[in-house]
Amino acid sequence: MSKHDFSLPEGIHTVAMGIGDANGIMRGKRIPASHWDTICNGGNAMSIATFAIDMTCDVWDTPYANFGNGYPDMHVFPHSPPVEMPWEPGVAVCFGRAEGMDHKPVPIDPRTSLVRQVERAAAMGYSVNVGTELEFYLLDPETGLPKDQGIGVYGLDRAAELEHVLGPIRRQINECGVPIEQSNPEYAAGQVEVNIRYGDALEAADRVVMFRSFVRQLAAAHGYRATFMAKPFFEESGNGFHTHYSLWKDGANVFSDGGKLSDLGRAFVGGLQGRMAEMAICGSPTPNGFRRRQPYTFCPINNTWGGDNRTVGIRIIEGSPSATRVEKRDAGADANPYYLLAAEIAAGLDGIEQGIEPSARTEGNGYEAEDAEPIPTDAPTAVALARGSDWLKDVMGADCHEIYLQQAEREIEFLAGQVTPVETERYLANF
Repeated sequence: MSKHDFSLPEGIHTVAMGIGDANGIMRGKRIPASHWDTICNGGNAMSIATFAIDMTCDVWDTPYANFGNGYPDMHVFPHSPPVEMPWEPGVAVCFGRAEGMDHKPVPIDPRTSLVRQVERAAAMGYSVNVGTELEFYLLDPETGLPKDQGIGVYGLDRAAELEHVLGPIRRQINECGVPIEQSNPEYAAGQVEVNIRYGDALEAADRVVMFRSFVRQLAAAHGYRATFMAKPFFEESGNGFHTHYSLWKDGANVFSDGGKLSDLGRAFVGGLQGRMAEMAICGSPTPNGFRRRQPYTFCPINNTWGGDNRTVGIRIIEGSPSATRVEKRDAGADANPYYLLAAEIAAGLDGIEQGIEPSARTEGNGYEAEDAEPIPTDAPTAVALARGSDWLKDVMGADCHEIYLQQAEREIEFLAGQVTPVETERYLANF
C-alpha cells in the first residue's frame, strides 16, 4: 500500500495518468475526477501490449503478450500524487504503476528491471542518486526544420530568443514535480539541453518519462514540435542522454575521497567499462541512434574514461564531496531510461562487488585511444552483442530482453527495406 495521498487538488476535473512503455514513452488514459476514487481503489485497465509495442504503436507476437493469449489487461494504479498541469487548467497529471491481474508486478514492465538493481544496491548498503541531461530539438511543425539558424551553444541571445518556449518548459515542468536545474542552447540550430536535478534512481527514470512527454506538450502549445530523436539531421549535433551517478551511504557520497574519485568509485567505473559494448543497445534502440555514435561528435565510440574530458565514454566530475560523480555519455535522448539506468547501475555494482580496476585514465583525445575497447557504432553489431549477453538478459529479464531485441531487429529490417530519397536523387538519373 502506498503512503501517498492521491486526493485531487481543488478545481481538478480530469486526471491524466500514465506509465512508461517499452520505449519509455508515457502512455495512459484521461480519467474524470468523478471516477478518480474508483481508479485509486481498483486501478485502470490497460492492455499489457503497452509494454510490447514499438514507438509507432505497432504490435507483434512477443513473449507474455501475443495473439495466443489475446493481449490481456493489466491494471494501472496511481504511484505519485496528482499535480495540476499549469498549461492545462483543471487537468492534473499522475504517474502510475502497473500491476498484473494477479496483483503482482508485470514481468515485461521495463521499470521492474530498474527496481531490481535499486533493491540490489540497497542490500549492499547504498542508495543510488542519478542526475540526467537530455538534449532535444525544437522544430517548426510544418517544415520539420529549426526556426532559428546557426550554432548558438550557450548563447544567451539565442536563449532569450527561445525563452518564450523554454521559459514555460523550465518553470511549468518544475511545477509538475520534475525539478529542472537549467537550460541552454546546444550545438545546433533548434537544439537545446535541459538538466533535471539528481534524485533516487527510480525517481530519476520516472522523471525522464514525464519530462519528455511534458516537453512535447509544451512545445506544441507554443508552436513547436519537440523531438528527442537521437540524430534528426546527419550533419548536425545528435541528441544525447547523459547520466550522472553517485552512491550514498549514511548520508555520505561514497564516490568521493576528499572531492576526488574514491576507490569504490573507481571500481564502479571498472564495471561500467567492461559492459559498455554489450549494453549499447540500451542507449540506442534504433539504427538512427547509432548515427550519433561517430568520432569527433562529442559522442563516445569507446570505453575510455577520464577527468573533465568530453571525448571519453565515462567522465569523472570531481570537486566538492557531495558533487563528485561518474558521468556516462554515450546514450541517445530516445533511450528507455529504465533499461539504460538498470544496465549501467548493474555494471557499476558488479565492479564494486568484484573489485574491478578500470584501465588507465585517458589524458587527451579519447577518440584516438588505441588501447580502448570500441563500443558499437551500428545497430546490427549492438544487437548481436546484446543477444549473446546472458548478463544483459539477466539484468533486463528474459522476456523484456527478447521484446526489446525483437523491436531492434524489426527496426533494422524496416530501414533495410527502404529506398531512400537520397539514393533516388543520387542514382536514378546516373545509371
